[in-house]
Amino acid sequence: MDAIILGSPIYFWGMSGVMKSFIERLMFPFYRYTRDDDPARTLFPRTIHTGFIYTMNATEARLKQVGYESQISVTEFFLQRVFGKSESLICLDTCQFEDFSKIDQERFDPEKKAARRKEHFPLDCQRAFAMGARFAARA
Repeated sequence: MDAIILGSPIYFWGMSGVMKSFIERLMFPFYRYTRDDDPARTLFPRTIHTGFIYTMNATEARLKQVGYESQISVTEFFLQRVFGKSESLICLDTCQFEDFSKIDQERFDPEKKAARRKEHFPLDCQRAFAMGARFAARA
């Protein structure tokens, strides 16, 4: 294993339960309960790059208002602690539903969501690809 890139949608202010369980099981065998300044704080045999791609329906303003960034930084901290390096990619204001008329919601304007998806989804895909390319180049 030369690098790890994980991804999860954000549901109810956090990553999916399945992803949370996966991360816990991935990191636990390598985690050492040592002081933060202990250079041997992991049992993982070498340093690899880890990345996490988050998708969420929230806007950038909502991201800051609700405090998503603190949760993201905790995940990044532990990935870095166990594997050595970590970065996050956040894809905001994603189009959560194919057909908003089938969902009981009044918060979102389907036309604005479609326009946002058309403009930003290709950019998010390019950023995700660039992350993968950087990790492959370092491996």
